[in-house]
Amino acid sequence: MGVIVQEHTGLFHLQSSGMSYMIQIVDGYPLHVYWGGRLKHRESLADLLIHTPANAGLDRLPQEYPQYGSGDFRNPAYQSELEDGTRVTELKYEGYRIIKGKPALSGLPSVYTEDDAEAETLELELKDAYSGLQVVLSYTIYADRNVIARSARLNNAGEHNLRLRRALSASVDFLGKDDLEIMYLSGAWAREANIIRKPIHQGETRIDSKRGMSSHQFNPFTALVTPETTEDHGDAYGFSLVYSGSFEAGAEVDSFGSTRVSIGLNSFDFAWQLSPGESFQTPEAVMVYSGQGLGDMSRTYHRLYRTRLCRGKYRDEERPILVNNWEATYFDFNADKLVSIAEEGVKLGIELFVLDDGWFGKRDSDNSSLGDWYEDRRKLPDGLADVARRVNEQGLKFGLWFEPEMISPDSELYRRHPDWCLHVPGRRRSEARWQLVLDYTRQEVRDYIYDSLSAIFTSVPVAYVKWDMNRALTEIGSVALPPERQAETAHRYVLGLYELLDRITTAFPDILFESCSSGGGRFDPGMLHYMPQTWTSDNTDAVERLKIQYGTSLVYPVSAIGAHVSAVPNHQVGRITPLEFRGDVAMSGNFGYELDLTKFTEEEKETVKRQVSAYKEIRGLVQKGDLYRLKSPFEGNESAWMIVSENQEEAIAYYFQVMAVPNAPKRSLRLAGLNPELEYEVQSGHSGETSIHGGDRLMQLGLPLAYEQKDYESGWFRLRAVTH
Repeated sequence: MGVIVQEHTGLFHLQSSGMSYMIQIVDGYPLHVYWGGRLKHRESLADLLIHTPANAGLDRLPQEYPQYGSGDFRNPAYQSELEDGTRVTELKYEGYRIIKGKPALSGLPSVYTEDDAEAETLELELKDAYSGLQVVLSYTIYADRNVIARSARLNNAGEHNLRLRRALSASVDFLGKDDLEIMYLSGAWAREANIIRKPIHQGETRIDSKRGMSSHQFNPFTALVTPETTEDHGDAYGFSLVYSGSFEAGAEVDSFGSTRVSIGLNSFDFAWQLSPGESFQTPEAVMVYSGQGLGDMSRTYHRLYRTRLCRGKYRDEERPILVNNWEATYFDFNADKLVSIAEEGVKLGIELFVLDDGWFGKRDSDNSSLGDWYEDRRKLPDGLADVARRVNEQGLKFGLWFEPEMISPDSELYRRHPDWCLHVPGRRRSEARWQLVLDYTRQEVRDYIYDSLSAIFTSVPVAYVKWDMNRALTEIGSVALPPERQAETAHRYVLGLYELLDRITTAFPDILFESCSSGGGRFDPGMLHYMPQTWTSDNTDAVERLKIQYGTSLVYPVSAIGAHVSAVPNHQVGRITPLEFRGDVAMSGNFGYELDLTKFTEEEKETVKRQVSAYKEIRGLVQKGDLYRLKSPFEGNESAWMIVSENQEEAIAYYFQVMAVPNAPKRSLRLAGLNPELEYEVQSGHSGETSIHGGDRLMQLGLPLAYEQKDYESGWFRLRAVTH
């Protein structure tokens, strides 16, 4: 396993325990040969390449990093503009090297190894002899994962300036496959992660973000699947971009029935000046192959991202159960009100109190004070440290909300530094939520944020930070950049953000950071590298969350999914659902509450105590087990999923029915991921009743479900292997 080189045929065979990926150098071009289930290496593999007629041109060749201008009329992976204004380059193979393990990417988040034996990296060096443009294509193949991590480094080894106009991370040509379907996640604020699946035909299917953030509208992920692919059957090819800014992904079917998939930085409004000797590193694309359906693809991403993308103390630690005051108080609170919520939280078994927006500057609404990161002594006369101390004395840890990438025009910071926001001189500054975006391309701006947050973290016992980002980028320009580099602003913003996140999470390793962008507006692998969990959506309605959390799980692990119980009627959709239903949905992620605990009835308090106590018992499994999706909320009235331990000796199964069904038939839930040879004790999470069933019976015949004639019915079941 690893990288096998067949020098005399120019074949490179990347091989994991369950997958092969092959490249062949033909006439100086790296061509795609195969990607799929593992093949034994043999001499005859070189015959797999579909040879095209000599006069067919590049338009018929399955290139690994295609170019435009010399015969290929499909979407290129890169494009550069030379100093004379021409835009034609032609990369040819120069050589290769193999590296044990996986090198880090300069200035960018990426997946990693903890031991060089986990992976091997192939680097192919290409060069355009005329301009001196050099491109190094990087392929990391993991030994025991069906994963390839791809990126490209573009170097100016010539004597004149180059201007990159396109620099994607990965491109793969699927020869003769014109019957594939494409999948991706789409949505909007409060309805993120809808699963879209549709056939692709001749032409182009494209998703992207031009917002300077990965966005609510589309996630930086796409997959190709065969028409027969289901959760547990068929081929799936996943493409996930480790990046938090504007991106593009898509599939293009040509007139010969070939499909080109590409993913990377959005080429729209992008350019990058490369002086002689300078380099540009693309973000990383993580490619996953599954021959056992979508579920296997998802679990491959989950294991990789949970253990080899997330970092730090909280990567492997169980996450605390929290209560957030936002929907309880919004901006209207004082120290005593906050502490009263914490006091109730202690009685219910909650472990962390989070003070959300409104504690700083003169922040009584959305329209002021972002950037003024000092406590508001009107609301908190004795300061944050006093509130944190009082919360800690109750036995809870203390957390804080920040929005460090924004600045309010009505703020002391803006009055001192009106040029610190992204803007174009002489143009209108578009406000959203009465705020502008700080110019993170500038070191002095990042230093100010680092110093402001550090001052709080060193004086207040902060154990958790919710890092929010509530608007997209507009007027994307920086007064700190020269005219020829203005189109670099959006990417430089993301690079500046990563630099700050790396700096601050390194300096404060004991703080659990959670990413947020009006919910799921920046739920992407780039942010997970620094912050191991994300607030999945501002929509806390349990019915809507079934779809949002199910869709998010297509790529992201349960350990990354923040899920809270909120008050009813729900503040986003006005729906009234039972507390047990809300709890069961939220217990499928990183569990917490977002409401006023002091308003609970005694009956509700007892329900919450049971939920909290139960979650403490199962959260290790929930956060680290393998997820199996059983019933899709996008396809009917029912939803179900389960989480199974690595050794298959323990599992949690969740079932939800949104609306009551008249004269309902008997129902059972077919489980997955269990050991068919084991017997399991199945315990209802609500009633406590137990029964024993074989793993084979539970997966083939299903778990019998009781039925109550009511809307918003839910249940969860704990399975433990019976030992004799």
